[in-house]
Parts: sequence; structure tokens; C-alpha cells
Amino acid sequence: QVQLIESGGGLVQAGGSLRLSCAASGASGVTFNDYTVAWFRQAPGKEREFVSAIGWTGRTTYAEFVKGRFTISREKAKSMVFLQMNALKPEDTGVYVCAADPRLAPAGSDYRHWGQGTQVTVSS
Repeated sequence: QVQLIESGGGLVQAGGSLRLSCAASGASGVTFNDYTVAWFRQAPGKEREFVSAIGWTGRTTYAEFVKGRFTISREKAKSMVFLQMNALKPEDTGVYVCAADPRLAPAGSDYRHWGQGTQVTVSS
């Protein structure tokens, strides 16, 4: 069973930056590097929404509201995926969750494996 562990959340002022990390346990490093990995977020009282994803080919996708501010990347040597978040806004506040799936392009939130999430709070 693949377990995803997120880290890097915290409290930051508007305009600041955070770097989230997602690591996998229970899967070989090679296997995780073949997965599509995505970040979702959920703000209080709101639906979970897609933020960004990276495929095993390195192809990336972003939600419109984070384009130009967030960058997703993966370090295959460490079997980790990162989300660099710059120019943070109060509306970016929420629980950020890492998800992974062996398929190239999972539809919507149809990911097989999910982490517990890490809290990001952006103060104004």
C-alpha cells in the first residue's frame, strides 16, 4: 500500500512563499517516479480543487488561479514531488493534499492514493 506524506505547510504572510513536499512510502522509488502526482487543496467550507499535477514524463498542468505563481517539480533521485508556492494570497489558504496514480492522466480527482494533507495559512 502506497502512503503519501506531505510536509512544508505553515503560516506565511501574503506575498510570501512556501515549498510543499510529497514523499511516498510503501512503493519503490522507481514505481513512484512512474506515477502522476498531483496537488489538491481544500479551503474551509469549500470543495476540494485541483492545483497542479506532474506526469512521469515531466509534463505539468496547473489550475488557472496558480499559473505564474506555483511550480510543481519532482526529484526522481529522492522519489519526491514538490510544490513551490510564491506570491501567496490569503485565498490560497487551505489543506494541501498530495495524490498519486499510476495512470498518465487521471480524470479529475480520480487518484488512487492520497495523503493526509498539510495546512497552509496565508495571512493578509
